[in-house]
Amino acid sequence: MGNNENPIRFRPIRPLDTAALGQNHIVLTTLNARYIHASLGLRYLQANMGELERATALIEFTINQRPLDIVEQLLDLSPKIIGFGIYIWNVRQSTEVIELIKTIAPQITIVIGGPEVSYEYEETRIFSVSDYLITGQADLAFAQLCHGIITTNDTANLNSSSGTTSKAAVEKVTNATTPATDQLTFPYYLYSENDLKNRIIYVEASRGCPFKCEFCLSALDKTAWPFDTGQFLQQMDALYKRGARQFKFVDRTFNLKIKTCVAILQFFLDRTDNALFLHFEVIPDKLPDDLKALLKQFPSGTLQFEAGIQSFDPEVQQTISRKQNNPKSVENLVWLRQHTTAYIHADLIFGLPGETQQSFADGFNKLVELNPQEIQVGILKRLRGTAITRHTGSFDMRYSPSPPYQLLSNCNFSYTTLQRMQRFARYWDLISNSGRFVNSRSLILAANPFNRFMQLSDWIYQHGGQTHRIAQLRLMELIYLGTTSLQLCEDSEIRNSLTKDYLLCGEKHPPRWLQDPTRIRLKNNCALPAIRSTPARQSRHVSQSPQ
Repeated sequence: MGNNENPIRFRPIRPLDTAALGQNHIVLTTLNARYIHASLGLRYLQANMGELERATALIEFTINQRPLDIVEQLLDLSPKIIGFGIYIWNVRQSTEVIELIKTIAPQITIVIGGPEVSYEYEETRIFSVSDYLITGQADLAFAQLCHGIITTNDTANLNSSSGTTSKAAVEKVTNATTPATDQLTFPYYLYSENDLKNRIIYVEASRGCPFKCEFCLSALDKTAWPFDTGQFLQQMDALYKRGARQFKFVDRTFNLKIKTCVAILQFFLDRTDNALFLHFEVIPDKLPDDLKALLKQFPSGTLQFEAGIQSFDPEVQQTISRKQNNPKSVENLVWLRQHTTAYIHADLIFGLPGETQQSFADGFNKLVELNPQEIQVGILKRLRGTAITRHTGSFDMRYSPSPPYQLLSNCNFSYTTLQRMQRFARYWDLISNSGRFVNSRSLILAANPFNRFMQLSDWIYQHGGQTHRIAQLRLMELIYLGTTSLQLCEDSEIRNSLTKDYLLCGEKHPPRWLQDPTRIRLKNNCALPAIRSTPARQSRHVSQSPQ
């Protein structure tokens, strides 16, 4: 967030003549990780453009599109100003796009902003090739900057025609003042009908975070600040009436204020139907009784909670300034699994300063025992601006210099160990998190889950040679061969479990090698039918259980 509150400095030369701007004078854009993601940040910028909104267009791309094709589409809009949202996942591709624009059409003004360029930007290539940068929350600052650029350029053109000169009126870097939520225009009307039908709808009931976990950019916030609950729910009602059914809340701490949390959940409970799906990031150790009473009423497949555990080690938590009541977190996760149908996505981070392989394994095993539907194993990343850098020397933390700035080694983990854990995380996602192997998973993780799955992960990589684009039947074959070769499972038991898992994929007849392992023949991937409008992975966990 913008900690330095320097106002935008420009001289208002004359009133802005918006009639002369043209339909696409200003273009807002970003490169999303996937098409299904719709940028909430860009829509906030457009909704708060004021008199410039009708001169502003919004267009989104994905990181998998060719930069040349992206540039062509942007230039077809004939913009004078292009604003780019820059994130850790798109900075490399965005830099290439901007360089191409500056080569082909250098007269176009490029403005960048976003988390990836709000800190430590001075030596970055993208900063050097762009004209302007807004750090922090640019909801209001972008419109002010565009106003200043336009009036300055208009004056420069007048001076040029009269033979005079003028000093540039707008500085390159603007440290945006964090806006109060009641100053902002809600952006939800800018979600198109196509967005509502085919994409995740991102919403926020609050901004900021009061916690100081040093690996997270939100730790730079001084506190959390809410939107007016009544006005927010009016916006949600409008979205719902337009057909929105998948809502992903981006609030960092949704259950921080229980009264607001309960009001929002009650709003959606009153509108629950077979298509509704809600995602929230929650504080795992804060689940009072009035909230529990409400959660028990939601039907299966409706709620998903992202619960950040990160580490169960108290010393590691203290090192990274993380406040977490471990016993209460455990109690709440157990309660959620026993008394609700909520889908639990729990996070662990490998490589935190002070963590050892044993302490991580202990935490992983504890979380497996708590049985959330999904455990995301992430490798520590050094996000720009975060306080995790203060441990670089004392723990010999070495990070990749390129996005996503992942940990390469530290005093407790070699580069080879980090590579093994990266593969562990990938195979864990394919086998356990995917929901495709719910019967086989229980056999594989029968005892000491971390060590057993690490053995299987090493074996799969050694004999499979890849971590991506593994066909479903190929993965099933590798699981069978790996578990039996390592003697993790009895031959007949794992074949029986894999057969059940295969049939749960919707296939009527298992491959012959499951009946006779000497005859391994692969078929095409099996496709799982989606249940309701719940995302596919969550649907599999809802519909399948060990048999």
